[in-house]
Amino acid sequence: MRPEHAVHVSGHGEDGWRKAVARAYFALDIETRDRHGFRGEMECWDLGDVGLSRIDCDALIYRRHKRHLLNESESSLLVAIPEDDDVQFIQGNRRTSCKPGGFVVERSDAPYEYWHGKRNRQWVLKVPTASVRARVGASERLGGLTFDASSGVASYFLSSLRNTAGHIAGIDAAAREAAGNHLLELLCLTIRSDDRVLSSGASSIRAAHLARAEQVIRENLKSEQLTPQFVAEACGISLRYLQQLFFETDQSINGYIRERRLKRCDEELRSALTTLSLAEIAYRWGFTDQSQFSKHYKARFGMTPTAARKEAQQARTG
Repeated sequence: MRPEHAVHVSGHGEDGWRKAVARAYFALDIETRDRHGFRGEMECWDLGDVGLSRIDCDALIYRRHKRHLLNESESSLLVAIPEDDDVQFIQGNRRTSCKPGGFVVERSDAPYEYWHGKRNRQWVLKVPTASVRARVGASERLGGLTFDASSGVASYFLSSLRNTAGHIAGIDAAAREAAGNHLLELLCLTIRSDDRVLSSGASSIRAAHLARAEQVIRENLKSEQLTPQFVAEACGISLRYLQQLFFETDQSINGYIRERRLKRCDEELRSALTTLSLAEIAYRWGFTDQSQFSKHYKARFGMTPTAARKEAQQARTG
């Protein structure tokens, strides 16, 4: 995708639309009322790590199956915003309906069904799951959540998205990346402000304690003082209890902190907006030992920070 232009896709027939959707998002099965007569239009824009698209298509059903997940190493969240007709969504134990004026969150790393019964226009925001997890916490809680965007921060997020779309043709790649980061932060702020994000398999009290611990970590991610003991004291709970909470999510608290720091470092070193050195970025996000940072970064992302920055620079100029 050339950074200064949108990609326009016209899908004729069910097979053509399936291929177009796979290129824009990920593999899905599609069922339509008229296999050969189906019509759809899509425009896609890159906003740094965030993707924005607008769809106008006939009625259909999307199905994401377990077999679609087998060869995928990175997952995404889709935020679907219908404009003309309700959309229906099922993922896990949630079945929801989203009306125009709201939006629904879809996880790519779990099966789902998504459909609408009439021709519909929709905005779709695609964001890396890791970027959301670094700001919000466990993404498993998000699939199937529907948000009313008539007021509050959800309304601000939606109006910002539409405003971005209205100006996207006239701004350069750096400005689009900044706009994408802004939309990502607003989306995560919307998610964090919703009490349903606390729901999990644990009791409501344990879920609330875990959510509070995650919030403390997010707010202090840049601090050298961020340790498990610091988090426990900030939450008013014992270190042992805190460790148990994170053990129930299949990770240690130290691993959780390191993962979120690494993701924020990765975002920043790949960004066209930063002028900081690798050492400055590492220090900014709480890594005081450059060699340890490089070791952990390579273990997490499969390449050194220097190679990752070079790869990102080549992608922007390629």
